[in-house]
Amino acid sequence: MNLDIVIVLTVLLIMLVCLIKEVARPDIIIFFSLAFLLLVGIVTPEEALRGFSNEGMLTVALLFIVASAVHKAGLLNFWLQQLLGKGKSTGGILARLLVPVSGMSAFLNNTPIVVMLMGDIRKWCQDKGVSPSKFLLPLSYASIFGGTMTLIGTSTNLVVHGLLLDYGFAGYSMFQLTIVGLPAGILGIIYLSTIGHKLLPENKTLVQELSKESRQYLAEMVVEDDSVIVGKTIEKAGLRNLTGLFLIEIIRNNERIMPVPYYETIHSGDRLIFTGLVSTIVELENIRGLRLETGSDLSLEDLRNDNTQLIEAVVSHQSGMLNKSIKETNFRSKYDAAVVAIHRNNERIRGKLGEIVLKPGDTLLLLVGKDFKKRSANSNEFYFIMPKSKPNLADARKGKIAIATLIAMVVLASTGILSMFEAAILAVGLMIVTKCITPEDAKNSVQFSVLLVIASAFGIGIALQKSGAADFLAGYIVQASMLFGTVGLLIIIFIITAAFTEMITNNAAAVLMFPIGLSAAQQMNIEPLGVIITLTIAASASFITPIGYQTNLIVYGPGGYRFTDYIKVGLPLTLLYMVVTVFIVSMIWG
Repeated sequence: MNLDIVIVLTVLLIMLVCLIKEVARPDIIIFFSLAFLLLVGIVTPEEALRGFSNEGMLTVALLFIVASAVHKAGLLNFWLQQLLGKGKSTGGILARLLVPVSGMSAFLNNTPIVVMLMGDIRKWCQDKGVSPSKFLLPLSYASIFGGTMTLIGTSTNLVVHGLLLDYGFAGYSMFQLTIVGLPAGILGIIYLSTIGHKLLPENKTLVQELSKESRQYLAEMVVEDDSVIVGKTIEKAGLRNLTGLFLIEIIRNNERIMPVPYYETIHSGDRLIFTGLVSTIVELENIRGLRLETGSDLSLEDLRNDNTQLIEAVVSHQSGMLNKSIKETNFRSKYDAAVVAIHRNNERIRGKLGEIVLKPGDTLLLLVGKDFKKRSANSNEFYFIMPKSKPNLADARKGKIAIATLIAMVVLASTGILSMFEAAILAVGLMIVTKCITPEDAKNSVQFSVLLVIASAFGIGIALQKSGAADFLAGYIVQASMLFGTVGLLIIIFIITAAFTEMITNNAAAVLMFPIGLSAAQQMNIEPLGVIITLTIAASASFITPIGYQTNLIVYGPGGYRFTDYIKVGLPLTLLYMVVTVFIVSMIWG
């Protein structure tokens, strides 16, 4: 083993450990891993930057804009709302919902579809008295099914397509993956509609759970006439930096002040609503004239009024607030919202809210004011869970244009008239000209952190191949599969790629496994395309953990799931996908 192989494998191992332990955001970890390989001379600057000009990566960027334009109009959301009203059994309603969701996800970005539908599914479940946990995880899984069916179903497919072009292959056609993805998806929907949904728990929503224990984290203090803080501002009264409590609202006569600015003057008779560690309430009781309302039956519903509402928000993977405390993010003034509680791993985080450091997938219960919708409209920091309103006539017109443009893009790319990249450029141009999306919204819709992961992973993939590390690892895989031949190789490639996907990111898993899979196919003298299709499907078939795929993490908190729920429902689904993939690939490309 030469020194270059040792260096590359060491960097790869350290990178994987950092990704699993969430030391920093995935894009930062992978970028710095590439930077190190560049500095030690494993890759040249041209090789390190090759991913930033790769056709697959650039196509992903364009399709973010296309998907955003289609979603903004809300037509797809409106049509799917109608499906929820039909059917009687959970399984029957699931089947009606999952089929179109998979179909949409075959041509649009999965994440916005799941975010778009979560609020409506939650509201429908609340109206019908059904647990949303029976629907949210299947919703995520269905979007993943669709992602495996076409070239543009998920960014992973486009990334591998770009790699194939770089390595001198023809690349995927629009529906080449459909040969495997469609039958696997159909069987997946049947499984979720029959056995899978029965394995899921019947959990209450976050608001329902928190309502039961509101006395543990909500407290009401009344300002008496002789209080020493009457006439002082919130900051001067010392209510801004309490040890364990956070002031979220002031109720003054019939007026509610939320969020509470530091310069707000305290009046006699004010009711101050705090959230956080109620055990530290003694700090407030020591202030003369500030009385704890012991007989108060304060609940979450009491916080709502005509100008405020409670909503849930899930911290996104690309949020700039990751690894920062609530206080550091200046959340209150930025969004016109106060954080009432934070859930992580299906448990409320106990402690001073302002000092809690945010992680991807954290679910925040927010008390929001009237300016919240406007301030959060173009935010990529959070996925906000709220029902969508019916699209107006203007939105409907734009929606029809956007959907027609999407269909035209697919037809042009699938018939070979234009390449996928060219068709995407044309689609984005038409959507901007027809005002389906503004240039500003187009810019905001591009997830640059995802693009950085893809582009950086390309460079690491080049290092694996150039150093000989890919051939080294492929040699062990080939030896392990010798007894069962091609089928054994495909099974091992699927399992390793799926394991990487569950631990890191789907795009990084695909890029890292590409040179290894290609080398293994060459060493066994079999058709490389079959191995590449297997690892492409495996990189997207992430069902066993909440951290492997964005949509799985998005529904984790709102569905009240435990880690074991993903294993219980997702493991059989992963095995199903592996069997279908290996069987079809070995029959056609074996």
